[in-house]
Amino acid sequence: MKKTLKFLLNKYTITSAAFVVWMIFFDQNDWMTQQEARKELKDTQEHIQFLTAKTEGMEQDLQLLLSDPKRLEVFAREHYRMKRDNEDLYIIERK
Repeated sequence: MKKTLKFLLNKYTITSAAFVVWMIFFDQNDWMTQQEARKELKDTQEHIQFLTAKTEGMEQDLQLLLSDPKRLEVFAREHYRMKRDNEDLYIIERK
C-alpha cells in the first residue's frame, strides 16, 4: 500500500498523468479533434472513390456515344430534345 501511494505521489507520475490528461482533453489536437479529423478523412476518401467510379462510368458512356452514331442520336433526342425536320416533338412532364 505504501509503495503504491509513494508511486502515485511521485512528482514524475503526477506530471505524466497531468500531461496525458492535458493531451487527451485540453490540447489543440485533443482526442476528439483527432477522431473528427479521421472521420472527415474517411468520408473524403469515400467521396473520392465515388467520384472516381462515376468519372470512369461517364468516360465509358462517352466512348460508347462517340463510337456508335445511333446511340449518339438517341442521347441527343432524350437529353437535348432534338428532332428531325419532319418530326413533331411532344413533351410530357410529370410532377
